Amino acid sequence: MAEEARPVRGDIEASIGHRFSRRDLLVLALTHPSYGQPHNERLEFLGDALLNLGIAEELFRRYPGLREGQLSRLRANLVREETLARLARELGVGPELRLGGGEAATGGRDRDSILADAVEALIAAISLDAGTAAALAAVSRWFAGLLAAQDPDVSHKDPKTELQEYLQGRRKPLPRYEVLVFPEAGAGLCRVQAHVEGLAEPSPGEGRNRRIAEQQAARHALGALRAGEGMST
Repeated sequence: MAEEARPVRGDIEASIGHRFSRRDLLVLALTHPSYGQPHNERLEFLGDALLNLGIAEELFRRYPGLREGQLSRLRANLVREETLARLARELGVGPELRLGGGEAATGGRDRDSILADAVEALIAAISLDAGTAAALAAVSRWFAGLLAAQDPDVSHKDPKTELQEYLQGRRKPLPRYEVLVFPEAGAGLCRVQAHVEGLAEPSPGEGRNRRIAEQQAARHALGALRAGEGMST
């Protein structure tokens, strides 16, 4: 059941730096599937493609000496769920989301997966409202600080790769990922756990798809392993 309907405030337009001609697109971008139909899932699809294009263009321009693999790692670091959720909080997206009552009651306004989806949906909404150039300009503006802070000399390997290399370097078995909850038709969150030798408990992870959930579990496991290593020295 959806929350009681409420208007989307104009403050969010000031925050994201775009005044919508078609305000229905803004409302749609902020409507989670739990709220009801129509919702922002289709906008996420378009926004994801535009986000990757915008970040790729920025990195290509800023780092003319980097190879394809280095550029890809930088881009992956910038478009990952945690980064998008952080950006959403800076833009004040959470309070404007339209959620189902259950989702709102369980902290949906501050859930990384929901916030990240909304950022992608907003990028698509801007594109449909004012064109691709306006959407890419928004990406450039929103990510300016994050782009400036990138260090090409840092590996930016994904957590699963880092965990695998950590374990291989210590001659330990590779982790085993177990899916606990697999969402149907893209609704809800995927929940997994990573079984890693040396950890007393499996490491949990969740995300809007299996890949993100496994990355989160790997990050959790890697942190626990390194913390234990520090305690034993």
